[in-house]
Amino acid sequence: MPERRVTVAIPEGLHARPAALFVKLAGEQPATVTISKDGGDPVAANSILAVMTLGASAGDDVVLAADGEGADASLDALEQFLTTAEH
Repeated sequence: MPERRVTVAIPEGLHARPAALFVKLAGEQPATVTISKDGGDPVAANSILAVMTLGASAGDDVVLAADGEGADASLDALEQFLTTAEH
């Protein structure tokens, strides 16, 4: 299962609107994707409640992991979203 460590560049972090957009994008991916903060348990990236409970802020490192067909492409799309400051 491929993984990527990504630093959140979104000024608001994964809260409110950016979290909703991230979850929507995760749900559109062909692979099953999880996200976690350092030392935390992975949660489903396509679940708004799970993503909001992470409390990922700007500058936090998160780990994305994907399983299934298109795993690397799924990680590419979500990494790009998290490292782009404007949403």
